[in-house]
Amino acid sequence: MKVSSIKSGLSALFFAALLAGCSSNPVVEEPTTSTDIEDTSVQTGQVDSSEIEDVAVETVAADTIFYFDFDKALLKPESRAALLEHSAMLQSNPRNVRLEGHADERGTREYNMALGERRAQAVKEFLVLQGVSPSLIEVISYGEERAAAYGSNEDAWGLNRRVELK
Repeated sequence: MKVSSIKSGLSALFFAALLAGCSSNPVVEEPTTSTDIEDTSVQTGQVDSSEIEDVAVETVAADTIFYFDFDKALLKPESRAALLEHSAMLQSNPRNVRLEGHADERGTREYNMALGERRAQAVKEFLVLQGVSPSLIEVISYGEERAAAYGSNEDAWGLNRRVELK
């Protein structure tokens, strides 16, 4: 019996010592001089402008939205002019682009999906004929699903018959 009470006492003493060691409060040291403060500022380097190659990033001021007539997939002259600028830029700085075809709300959903596809394909064909690699161009049709303008009038319909170059 003495042995079990000694074991119990030692266990309790060990447990109390363990808890006492864990319950101490953390000590926060505050810097007393400016040399104790860690420098966390970021240093930036200066580069001599003569070391930098001239890298021209071309930007195109041409439109990126091309509008179509009702139930047509033929490019308008103003669209062709803007696409000529885009094709020159894509030839000198190749990058992937996406052509999103759209239609107005008139017609069935299926018909408008096909019409949006034909419109986007017409833009793609024009760019490819100008020398842009077809592998850079993705074509997708949203049909009437992503309207630019809401309303059942000629102004809204005209804004929705489009291809967006992104």
